[in-house]
Amino acid sequence: MLFWTASAVPRMAHGYPLEVTETRVASRRRVFITGVGPLSAIGSGRQRFWAALLAGTDGSSRVTRFDTSGYRVHRACELRGFVPPAGTEHMGPISQYAIAAGALALSDAGLTAEQVQRAGVVIGTTGGDLPVLERIQRRRQSGAEEVPEDFHQLAAHAIAANVGRRLGLGGPNQVVAGACAAGNYALTVAYEWIQSERAERVLAGGADPLSPMPFTGFARLLAIAPDVCRPFDKNRKGILLGEGAGLLVLESAESARRRGARVYAELLDYGLSCDAYHATMPHPEAVGMRNAMHKALAAAGVAPEDVDYVSAHGTGTRASDPLECTAVGQVFARNPGVPISSIKSMIGHSLAAASAFEAISCALAIDTGWIPPTIHHETPDPACDVDCVPNRARERRVRVTLNNAFAFGGNNCCVVFARA
Repeated sequence: MLFWTASAVPRMAHGYPLEVTETRVASRRRVFITGVGPLSAIGSGRQRFWAALLAGTDGSSRVTRFDTSGYRVHRACELRGFVPPAGTEHMGPISQYAIAAGALALSDAGLTAEQVQRAGVVIGTTGGDLPVLERIQRRRQSGAEEVPEDFHQLAAHAIAANVGRRLGLGGPNQVVAGACAAGNYALTVAYEWIQSERAERVLAGGADPLSPMPFTGFARLLAIAPDVCRPFDKNRKGILLGEGAGLLVLESAESARRRGARVYAELLDYGLSCDAYHATMPHPEAVGMRNAMHKALAAAGVAPEDVDYVSAHGTGTRASDPLECTAVGQVFARNPGVPISSIKSMIGHSLAAASAFEAISCALAIDTGWIPPTIHHETPDPACDVDCVPNRARERRVRVTLNNAFAFGGNNCCVVFARA
């Protein structure tokens, strides 16, 4: 017998569930970011990545990974010159990217092999290692009938397992799927592991490659821009796909202090919601976006007027940008001038890695006192009435940031970071 039905959900006039807020108990453990490992189209490693963001570097170019002559669009933000770590040739690119980014993050955190033996791993992905599937399909089309040796790399869990095995991380190990919000979702899992004392240190973030399958899907949706990605601009025409991996070292405050670690920022808390509306379109009243932001701020114990910077989901699509701006305007009604920029204008939309890159950007904004710009902004759109930090980085004391991720399927995940 069913004890729950959809009709039992409290409704507003437009048929959407009522908003809910939540507040954490005061006894939570503090969780610090002590290492970052970006592997992106505009630069890899903390210093190169951050310098490129602040310089407003455009990482887009014509796709060389595969033939786009049959498409109406031909540009993306490719990770060029990447050399897979030795011994990973049998793995798919997601695992290779995640291992490389993980090594960067662990090195940046100053952790030794002994210190990471019990550390956890949680990696966000959208659809697993699709290039492995594409590779197997090409073999079958060429007449091969035997089961390929790399068949097991298709399993989603293989990504985190490969990272843990290669980097010597013997703690909890998990892959999460949350579409374009998967990187943020991974951070929330890591946060909970540390809160519950299942781990003292966790390597967390997201990774995804550029491949024909997602490129075809977004092209069929007419969601890819023909030239550049220009979030919040009146003449925006869509996303540009990106790729890479963004991994962060999350660590309990006790562990970080015990070893004298450098701390970039603190992860205060997060908020989750689902639009429960459409597979690809955001809810037309932005209730899910607003709910996730409200929940994140309430859980973190942060007032909207105390937020110094919002890292936007900011895809550059006609539908999503105005709705995000509407939701931000409602949540930050008492802080209407809060800067909100989109680094997707530079690195593209790297799917599961997107919000992880943006989390790194939030941490570095807090650490350095600079906010990265939204580039290619030429014509303001009245429907996107926000301070998008147009075209030039801005120096500003940043104490609290909100990282927005609003994914397909209405999967919304917002994370709050603060100066530790």
